[in-house]
Amino acid sequence: MQLKHLKTLLTPQDGAAKVTCMAWAPNNAKFAVCTVDRVVLLYDEQGERRDKFSTKPADSKYGKKSYTVKSIAFSPDSTKIAIAQTDNIIFVYKIGEDWGDKKVICNKFVQTSAVACLLWPAEHSIVFGLAEGKIRVANTKTNKSSTIYGTESYVVSLTSNVSGKGILSGHADGTVVRYFFDDEGSGESQGKLLTHPCPPYALAWGSNSIIVAGCDKKIVAYGKEGHILQTFDYSRDRSEKEFTVAATSPSGQSVVLGSYDRLRVFNWSPRRGAWDEASPKDIPNLYTITALAWKKDGSRLCAGTLCGGVEQFDCCLRRSIYKNKFEMTYVGLSQVIVKNLSTGTRVVLKSHYGYEIEEVKIMGKDRYLVAHTSETLLLGDLSSNKLSEVAWQGSGGNEKFFFENEMVCMVFNAGELTLVEYGSNEILGSVRTEFMNPHLISVRLNERRQRGVEDNKKLAYLIDIKTIAIVDLAGGYNLGTVGHDSKIDWLELNETGRKLLFRDKKLRLNLFDIESGVKTTVLSFCSYVQWVPGSDVVVAQNRGNLCVWYNIDSPERVTMFPLRGDIVDLERTNGKTEVIVTEGVNTVSYTLDEGLIEFGTAIDDGDYHRATAFLETLEMCAETEAMWKTLSKLSLEARQLHIAERCFAALGDVSKARFLNETNKIADSISKEYGGDGTEHYQVKARLAMLDRNYKLAEMYYMEQNAIDEVMEMYQELHMWDDCIAVAEAKGHPELDSLRHSYYSWLMETNQNEKAGEVKENEGDYIGAVNLYLKAGLPAKAAWLVMSRDELLGSSDVINRITTALIKGEFYERAGDLFERIRNNQRALDCYRKGNAFRKAVELARVAFPSEVVKLEEAWGDYLVQQKQMDAAINHYIESGCSSKAVEAAIGARQWKKALHIVELQEDRSSAKYYLKIAHHYASLQEFELAVKCMTQEEVSSLYISRAYELEKERKYKEAERLFVTVNEPDLAITMYKKNKMYDDTIRLVGKYHKDLLQETHIHLAKELEIEGRFQEAEYHFIEGQDWKAAVNMYGTNDMWEEAYRVSKSHGPASAHKQVAYLWAKNLGGEAAVKLLNKFGLLETAIDFAAENRSFDFAFELARLSMKEKIPQIHLKNAMFLEDELRVSYSYGMGKFNEAEVEFVKAGKPKEAVMMYIHIQDWSGAQRVAEAYDPDSMADVLVGQAKCCFDQKDFQKAEAFLLRAQRPELAIKYYKEAEMWSDAIRICKEYLPNKLGILQEEYEKEAAKKGKRGVEGMVEQAREWEQSGEYARAVDCYLKVKDSSNSALLEKCWMKAAELAIKFLTREKAVSVVQAVGPRLVQLRKYSAAAELYLNLDLIKEAVDAFIEGEEWNKAKRVAKELDPRLEGYVDQCYKEHLKNQGKVDSLVGVDVMAALDMYVERGQWEKCIDTASKQNFKILHKYIALYATHLIKEGKAEKVLNLYAQHGVPANPQNFNIYKRLFLELISLRDRDVAEAYRMWADLRDVLHLLCENLTKSSEANSSAHEDFEQMLLISHYYATRSAAKGIDQLGTLAAKLSISLLRHTELIPADKAFYEAGLAAKAAGWENMAFIFLNRFLDLADGIDEGTLDALDHTDFQDTDIPFEVPLPSKLHVTVEKREEIRDWVLTVSMDQRVEQVLPRDERDTYEASLVAANTCIRSLPCVITGYPVLRNKIEFKRPGMAANKDDWNKFLMATKTTHSPECQDVLKFIAQWCGGLPSAGYSFQ
Repeated sequence: MQLKHLKTLLTPQDGAAKVTCMAWAPNNAKFAVCTVDRVVLLYDEQGERRDKFSTKPADSKYGKKSYTVKSIAFSPDSTKIAIAQTDNIIFVYKIGEDWGDKKVICNKFVQTSAVACLLWPAEHSIVFGLAEGKIRVANTKTNKSSTIYGTESYVVSLTSNVSGKGILSGHADGTVVRYFFDDEGSGESQGKLLTHPCPPYALAWGSNSIIVAGCDKKIVAYGKEGHILQTFDYSRDRSEKEFTVAATSPSGQSVVLGSYDRLRVFNWSPRRGAWDEASPKDIPNLYTITALAWKKDGSRLCAGTLCGGVEQFDCCLRRSIYKNKFEMTYVGLSQVIVKNLSTGTRVVLKSHYGYEIEEVKIMGKDRYLVAHTSETLLLGDLSSNKLSEVAWQGSGGNEKFFFENEMVCMVFNAGELTLVEYGSNEILGSVRTEFMNPHLISVRLNERRQRGVEDNKKLAYLIDIKTIAIVDLAGGYNLGTVGHDSKIDWLELNETGRKLLFRDKKLRLNLFDIESGVKTTVLSFCSYVQWVPGSDVVVAQNRGNLCVWYNIDSPERVTMFPLRGDIVDLERTNGKTEVIVTEGVNTVSYTLDEGLIEFGTAIDDGDYHRATAFLETLEMCAETEAMWKTLSKLSLEARQLHIAERCFAALGDVSKARFLNETNKIADSISKEYGGDGTEHYQVKARLAMLDRNYKLAEMYYMEQNAIDEVMEMYQELHMWDDCIAVAEAKGHPELDSLRHSYYSWLMETNQNEKAGEVKENEGDYIGAVNLYLKAGLPAKAAWLVMSRDELLGSSDVINRITTALIKGEFYERAGDLFERIRNNQRALDCYRKGNAFRKAVELARVAFPSEVVKLEEAWGDYLVQQKQMDAAINHYIESGCSSKAVEAAIGARQWKKALHIVELQEDRSSAKYYLKIAHHYASLQEFELAVKCMTQEEVSSLYISRAYELEKERKYKEAERLFVTVNEPDLAITMYKKNKMYDDTIRLVGKYHKDLLQETHIHLAKELEIEGRFQEAEYHFIEGQDWKAAVNMYGTNDMWEEAYRVSKSHGPASAHKQVAYLWAKNLGGEAAVKLLNKFGLLETAIDFAAENRSFDFAFELARLSMKEKIPQIHLKNAMFLEDELRVSYSYGMGKFNEAEVEFVKAGKPKEAVMMYIHIQDWSGAQRVAEAYDPDSMADVLVGQAKCCFDQKDFQKAEAFLLRAQRPELAIKYYKEAEMWSDAIRICKEYLPNKLGILQEEYEKEAAKKGKRGVEGMVEQAREWEQSGEYARAVDCYLKVKDSSNSALLEKCWMKAAELAIKFLTREKAVSVVQAVGPRLVQLRKYSAAAELYLNLDLIKEAVDAFIEGEEWNKAKRVAKELDPRLEGYVDQCYKEHLKNQGKVDSLVGVDVMAALDMYVERGQWEKCIDTASKQNFKILHKYIALYATHLIKEGKAEKVLNLYAQHGVPANPQNFNIYKRLFLELISLRDRDVAEAYRMWADLRDVLHLLCENLTKSSEANSSAHEDFEQMLLISHYYATRSAAKGIDQLGTLAAKLSISLLRHTELIPADKAFYEAGLAAKAAGWENMAFIFLNRFLDLADGIDEGTLDALDHTDFQDTDIPFEVPLPSKLHVTVEKREEIRDWVLTVSMDQRVEQVLPRDERDTYEASLVAANTCIRSLPCVITGYPVLRNKIEFKRPGMAANKDDWNKFLMATKTTHSPECQDVLKFIAQWCGGLPSAGYSFQ
């Protein structure tokens, strides 16, 4: 971002007049400035001052100058200004929305100290800081303020983050405190964030960092948790002064800081994650900047100064104009302002995540914004100012955007549809679909609010071409899927998302109810359909009808109006709905019944009072009745009972209206008496359940309130006595018996004998029940009761009465059942026969009368035939053996297959008479294959054909066709259709049976129809026969040009209709032709076409009448036509050429005539025309003659013509083509000298191509130039000689060129030639020759380089020494490089030993390197020893490093300390080194470290921390060496164990697991099991910690009050094998079970662990024994060196063992102690 000065808003004064504060309004419309005189100036967006007002003191008695204004801020709605004053008050002024509105104080907040700074981040909440250090918040709604937090230091600055949800306060003591109202999920800390070195007057909070600056001239960028990210130090810049103020851009990506005469700009770089400093804005004489304010859209920055000036700057990165309609202002990487140039409106497009906006596009009729960042997609609606930013992975810009829906943007990408709601930063939904047409997608987002529905967002789209999916976008689930049998081409949801309309390719309109899942086809041949906006009314068109569904819930009720045109639009404005229809050239509107539309809308909105009021105005009709019914149903569901009552009254349902009236009275009285909603009372709910016939629900409501009497009363009123008695029984009602008696009495009174019988039956009075059933005329029910009760079967009286009644009532089957039950089989069989219950009769006969079965089967068949149940009778006839009756029954039942089957099974041929009847039947059904089975082939053919002819006479052509086809005579059918002029059927049959003749048949029929004058039908067949031209010719022949034009346009290729229009016009001629062609917009095309087709007369006619400007073009085409004809044949003679000439001249193209004569080489004609009409063409004539002469080899004449034509370049060209280079050069030199060089180069290239012959020519040319004194040309020519096969010639030519240049050319030219020749000679290995040339021109360096190139080092050195001594070093350096490159290291040693050593290192020849370095000084030697040691340590060869330093010494160089430490750590980490054989290694390490410590004592590092570290390492090494020596002697085993235990106090250096392992084993070997157990147990704990990766779980209890460290480094690996570890684990487990082992460390007389140097009680530190490491307490031996001592017993023991064994290792230990401790004690052992 760069700052560009725009204008001065307020002119600065001569003296100090500080601008105290400034602020921009959030809506960017106002800018406020407060001056030193406490007046607030208001500016508009363009920087013009529009208003001002004065502030007032807290108390007027102190005067107007008793305070200053410290800060101002606009409210979020931009209508108020808060002003912070030093007289302990904040005033809030209401300034209004318009300029000039009265300024009124609407809030004031009195404080206990001066208000230092102020913010207004959120509605009603003003945050401010006080001089006493508190940060407080003032609520403008309650007019109260409260403290957020307090400090003890003056608040010098206050700022908020980009979102305004967090604040930072800067204090005079440098403290910066952070507080969040809402951390927005960032998890950042609150409270004191950082302490700056000086008061943070300039404080800014960017999106990724915090910027702080002050009087120390430093700008510091802090991270989100207060750590320093960057520091910009200007303290050494004398022109820089203290930083006074800072401002953050609204995007948080830029920060500006003000100081003296300067603004510094910092931009956040997302890629680097750091601030980049832009070039500062220096403004001389601006003086100190006291205030900064950034416009909320980021486009402007205002700066106020100490002298009272206010300057405005432009902050944009860049600007661009889009489509000449919009201005794009990039105010930051992530923020763009889009301004509509026509309206002036602006939209701020911003990435909330801080991503860089790559490109902004405006799409969808210039209404919608689309922009991309690397991670997101930004979309916006310019009209509603709603912006969205959603996560979006880049797809190369392949997305397709659709903006048909004003609420949501549809984005298609790779088969996926994504929906983004404007104003929402989350993707609304995403589905997979391949259909991108907006007509196949419908989205509804809260377009009409519904009662009880909060968020209504629905989507309908195509899964495939026949399947629709409906999705609830708010809930994210599928509402349903609609499968269809045809392709769908349009769909749309209604505004509430509950209904879906869709249309298929067959123009069928379907309605889908989403809630019920019911699909209904509502219209066929639908060409237009639309929902009426704001309602559920549907408008559609069906051919010539306008169809309106005012109530879509009743799709069968449709209102239709006839139409004579097509619906094009639907408009609903100003309470009026109109359907716009085009009828020809006119547009007609049909007005819909707004009242009916209004009813549907009111229903959907749940406003039933409005719906009732509307219905009151309508007369009763079928549609009105349907609407009353709908309203009654909905109002009952909503419990709006008064409306429901009115609905039933309107419908004439008096009973329901009266019932609801009584219910409403109950509800109203309850509501009046108790308050609340009366419809919630149980009585009302029960009555509504009764109205819904849900009596059990009503019973439940009553029973919940224990209203048993009301339940019983309800059931009694409804005469539901059973339910009433059930309730009474369940509740044990006292009047149960009375109820039963009343029920029985009521039944008898109402003659309900059947019900009374059931009561008696339930009571067990079966005789009484039978009597009542018989009385009720129900003998069958009485019979069932008797058969179910065995005790009644014995009463013959009851049986007789029942059977008599049954027979009388003709219930024979039931009487038969009863007789069969009492074993009276004969009477039972008779009753079954009479009752036609043959099934039961046959079953009974099979048991009781077998001989009667056959007769019964036949009788059963006869009965079924009488009942017309022929198919059922067939089987019974078969069972009875009556086959003839069976066949007749099958034929009567039309069971033809069964009849045929029965006939075929009969042996008696008498049944054959049925064959013909069956065959005729199948023939009549056209099931000819079955008919054939019953007839011969000839009979079949004859029958079918004769029948077909009869059907033809009866005009039953389809049936006749089927018969013809069945007998394989399709041609007869074709002839029939053709004879009857049924051409469609003719074509159909030809297509089916003679496909190869289909096209020919179409043409034949078309010609016949043309003869008959049936042109439309003929056209169809011509088109189907793929001969559209014949149709056009037919219409043209019959002067029906309009039809011909239509056919050509519909069926011909793209330009066919133009040709027909042309023929039509040609047929008309004159003015009519011009009008016609103008009508089609083809006039100019027709003229061109006529000219192209050589109809020049017609073309001239059209042009003269309408387009005279085309006449010259026609003349030109005519001339070209004549010329083309003449070129083909010369038979026309020159007369035709003259005609062509005349036409060319008329066309204004005389040059074309000239070119024509030139082409035929008529030079006189060409000259004549050129002189008369186009003198400029004379040159072309001369050129043409010249070319002709060149072709004839007449070069002199040709040259003359070309020179007359002033075309010498052509002469040169022709001479070149003829390879006459000398003539070409001659012409060039004389007429075109400026091109001579180019020509020369061409000649040289040509010569080079010719090879050796060309080289010789080149040399010859050079000699000619030399002889003629053209030395420069000769030199160039010599230099251009190139012949790789003849190096001698090359050397000679090049040397000649150099010689000529040196002798005859200027020094500069000579130098350039020599510098060109020199490298060439070097390439030829002529090094001395090249050097001599260089030396001739004093080019010493080049000469030396030539000798070096030839490796003539002595010559190079001699030349350098004699001519330019400065080059001697250069030669030596090159010589060294040569030796290096050649690998001659041994030679290089004598020249540059350091380079040689480096080369040894590179090659890995370390021994040679060290050997060579050892011959140099000590410093060089140890440099390479250090390198070698580092290399060896990396390869794990630490012992070799030890030998190296043992051999060459150990310098006290600090840069080597890490090597020594690494060497020590590597050696002590080695496994299996606690043996006697390892003594030499430990002794060498000890000696090396001893030497190092002695060297350190003499160096500047003496007594440093490093020195102390190495002294400790020396002590450890001494212990290891002494232990190895002791291990070699049996009697010193105890000393070795003590040394291993003493090493435990050094586990911060020694691997802890190794130390405890060795100490434990040593203690175990010495028999100290208690210590062995504790040390090995510790080893196991450490081993487990190494496996787990942490030592946090270690228990240090055993080592309390010892000097064994607790905090030790975690070893990278276990220094003991797994097998050994498991052995130790087993031993520890065994010992832990041994009660004899005391699991504590042994203590001495200090009551302290015996090996600890520090006493637990007194903290006195004892000296360690030089032999064992144990503390020296009483019997001690002291050495000369202070701090060195030994336990006397241990010392003597070691001396004795040394004397007795003469161990060289022990002797070496004593020798070392003598050196280390300043000599042995006087009674010491002598080594002599």
